[in-house]
Amino acid sequence: MTKRIEGVSRIVAVAGGKGGVGKTTVAVNLALAMRREGARVGLFDADIYGPNVPLMLGVRRTESSQGLVPIGRADSGPYIKPLERFGLKVMSIALLVGEQQAVLPDPRYAALAVNRTLQDVLWGNLDYLLIDLPPGTGEPQQSLVKMVKIDGAVVVTTPQDMSLLDAGRALGLFRQADVPILGVVENMSYIVCPDCGCRIEVFHHTERDWLVEDKELEVLGRIPMSPQVSRPIDSSHPLLQSDAANKEAEVFMEIAAKVAGMIKGRSD
Repeated sequence: MTKRIEGVSRIVAVAGGKGGVGKTTVAVNLALAMRREGARVGLFDADIYGPNVPLMLGVRRTESSQGLVPIGRADSGPYIKPLERFGLKVMSIALLVGEQQAVLPDPRYAALAVNRTLQDVLWGNLDYLLIDLPPGTGEPQQSLVKMVKIDGAVVVTTPQDMSLLDAGRALGLFRQADVPILGVVENMSYIVCPDCGCRIEVFHHTERDWLVEDKELEVLGRIPMSPQVSRPIDSSHPLLQSDAANKEAEVFMEIAAKVAGMIKGRSD
């Protein structure tokens, strides 16, 4: 039976069927967009093998935090203080180990480590907690949807058929777990010509519909392939924090508004 995290009103999972679709970019900027609208927002990096949320937020750890997480405790309550960055409360395995250290737990215990860390964080009172899931449909995804009450899922993809097929597997995981699927975010969807401003479709867009149980899913937003999206990452500043007035940031704000409205509508 799933359970809620104390103090957290709503949990939103950000998922993708494969790596390289920009899932973490979407998760970070979606969290920042919600924060900009005045919500109290947390962001949990559930990728234990390749955690990138701290790097996107300009945080790097060169040495392990040895001794921070004890092996056993008499008290089962939360005790880990999250990082506060750009108004977000953030936790990631990358904040507990050095960035050059490989995290290689037995796959059977990877899910346990993620679930335990998620519930051990002192999140406080949050309106939204976004979980940036690793790619695929294995662990810790399967355990998370069984143990934690997730109020909605956003699936990130790129325009091609191959990415759609991979993302469809992630949609199937949430459907089987009765997690509401809020919609799809199409990343790297197009480019804008710097000279004429015309929209150019770089990739062949699939002609398939996004369907779950014969119901068409909403495309929450289409994010362009743009230097404005990648440059802030290189300079250790996410898009919305460094340039909140650009067109790309507007797309994330629109996606955040749709996600918030859909979750509110489901809870009313």
